[in-house]
Amino acid sequence: MTAMNERPDFTDLPDLAAARFGGEVVAANDDFFAPKESLVKAEKPEWREGVYTDRGKWMDGWETRRRRTPGHDWAIVRLGIEGIVRGVVIDTSYFTGNYPEHASIDACAMEDAVSGDRMARDDMPWQPLLTKSPLKGDAVNVFAVEGRSRVSHLRLNIFPDGGVARLRVHGEVVPDERIFRQNAEADLAAMANGGFVVSCSDMHYGNRQNLIIPGRSTHMGDGWETKRRRGPGHDWSVIRLARRGEINRIELDTDHFKGNAPGSAMLECCDVGSSFDPNSAHWNELLAQTPLEADAQHRWDGLPGRAATHVRLNIYPDGGVARLRLFGRAVA
Repeated sequence: MTAMNERPDFTDLPDLAAARFGGEVVAANDDFFAPKESLVKAEKPEWREGVYTDRGKWMDGWETRRRRTPGHDWAIVRLGIEGIVRGVVIDTSYFTGNYPEHASIDACAMEDAVSGDRMARDDMPWQPLLTKSPLKGDAVNVFAVEGRSRVSHLRLNIFPDGGVARLRVHGEVVPDERIFRQNAEADLAAMANGGFVVSCSDMHYGNRQNLIIPGRSTHMGDGWETKRRRGPGHDWSVIRLARRGEINRIELDTDHFKGNAPGSAMLECCDVGSSFDPNSAHWNELLAQTPLEADAQHRWDGLPGRAATHVRLNIYPDGGVARLRLFGRAVA
C-alpha cells in the first residue's frame, strides 16, 4: 500500500457548491440567455449544435445579456456543504465569443437560512475570496484560494457580462458540530459530515470519493470501480472518518454493479493521531471477509465498538462499490 498526503491538490476535495449536495444559485442580477441554476449542475457542460431558444443560442450554463451600462453581472451561490474553500474552477466551456473577460468571488458565512433576495442586498458582509482575475474562453479556469474560515455563500462576479458554464467550489467540509454531540449516531464516513477517502489502490472507472457522497448511486459510473485485476492481491480504499468514533453499523451498496461487483469485502480500522501512514498503521479487523451480492444493499449491525480514525475497505479481488456508510458515535 502506498501512503498518500491527506492534503491533496484542491480539485480532489469535495465540490461544496454541487447541486447534488444541496448547492443552489439563489440569486443573479440577470440570466437572460441561460439560467443561473446550471452553474452548479453535476454534469459536464454540453454543446447542442444548431439549437436555439426564443432568446438566442441554447447554452449549457449561466449567460447574461450584453451590458450597455456601467457595472458588472453577478450570481450568488448557497453552498450545499459549508466549509473552508481551497480553490475554485470557473468553467467557460463552449463560451467562445461570449465569455467574461474577468471574474472575482466574494464569500460570507450566514448562521441561519437567508433568502436569495436578502443575500442580494448591498449590506451583506461579503469578503474577498478571489481577486479580479482574467478568464479564458472555452476553458477550465482553475484558481487556488486561501480560505481562512467556514463560509456558506459565494458571489461570483463577472466583468462585464457573458457566460459561465460551471462553477466548482472545492474545499474542506466544516460540519455542524451538533451532529456529533449527545452520543448521537452519525455516518462517520459521510463527506457531508467531514469524511474523506484519502487513498485507494485504483479508480480506473469511478472516483473513490463517490463511496461517501450523499444519496443512492444513480448509475454504474456513480461509484468507485477498479480495473480488472490480472495479478495477485486485491483492491482497497482508505477513509478518514469525520471524527474519531466507534463504528457499530455498516452499510455497503453494490447498486448497479451487476457483472462487476467484488466477490467479497473486508473492513479494517485503525486509531492514529494527526500523522497517518497506511503502511505503518496498526489495522484491526472491523468486519471479517464476507461474500457480496451484485446490485444489492448489504448491512451489518451490532459490531463491537472500537475507537477508530480511519477505515480501510478491502474488496476481493476487484470490482465496483457504489456507497459505504459507517455509522457510529464520536468519541474523544
